[in-house]
Amino acid sequence: MPSCSSNETGNDVIQKPDTPKESKKEILTEADPTIFLDDDGTYYLYGTGSNSDYGFYIYQSKDLNTWQGPVGNANGLCLTGATSFGTTGFWAPQVFKKGDTYYMFYTANEQIAVAKSNSPKGPFTQDNKSTITIPGKAIDPFVFFDTDGKAYLYHVRLQEGNRIFVAEMTDDLMCINEETATECIHATEQWENTAQVSWGVTEGPTVLKIDDTYYMFYSANDFRNIDYAVGVATSNSPYGPWMKSTRSVINRANIGYYGTGHGDIFKDVQDNWNYVFHTHNSFTEVSPRKTAIVGLKQQGTSFCVSDSTFHYLSK
Repeated sequence: MPSCSSNETGNDVIQKPDTPKESKKEILTEADPTIFLDDDGTYYLYGTGSNSDYGFYIYQSKDLNTWQGPVGNANGLCLTGATSFGTTGFWAPQVFKKGDTYYMFYTANEQIAVAKSNSPKGPFTQDNKSTITIPGKAIDPFVFFDTDGKAYLYHVRLQEGNRIFVAEMTDDLMCINEETATECIHATEQWENTAQVSWGVTEGPTVLKIDDTYYMFYSANDFRNIDYAVGVATSNSPYGPWMKSTRSVINRANIGYYGTGHGDIFKDVQDNWNYVFHTHNSFTEVSPRKTAIVGLKQQGTSFCVSDSTFHYLSK
């Protein structure tokens, strides 16, 4: 299968790999996953649950392989509509720590909101159940802190497709400066819209900076499409313009499963790059989607999948 040892990163073929070691355990069924590494070396996993109308469950691990939970302080949940915005569609959370406060940016009711907690296990709450003001419907938030201290909200606006935007945030992280809102990416490449639908989809952005280059990981195609995949774009500015990879970096060909996408890049305690994401439940069923991790390495101006690193998360 294509990997760092290969120049091929397309999605033309599907090869079914050996059954992962974790197959005899309970595989975690979280979509749109993100992993937060706390100061004490504990990894916390958040994501869109099989029933996304309740809020967000949370799991913890010391080794990225075996997970415990749910461990949220609200009956396993770390955020619910009881103390934060939202009544349905709790999707795609992102968690980070600033000072002594943990922030969760998330989607509910196809709007973006932010809640706070003094623990990664929650409960994440809001003094006022409100959203970040963005014109129209918006999903998939990701906050990026640049080296100059400025914070940017990458997100998806539902307008003539799922389009990735960025806007500078206010210092308190509660609002964006809409006058800075800039479109970054929409579906233009063949791999981004293999079904050739009128409503193109690019979503799930996560951004990092290495030296002077900004890297955006994002997913394309409808999540129900077997060709759902992850690409990388680069820029010299947080606003773009963004130069896309012409082929997807994580896809069904080099992973061996359908529906590979919508996750988050992070470094483990060994300082290695990893990408956490979801796949379809099987070769015939999309849901409930399953959570997986794969190692990544830089390859020129992009990244590639590290050999023999893919595994499902289980408990």
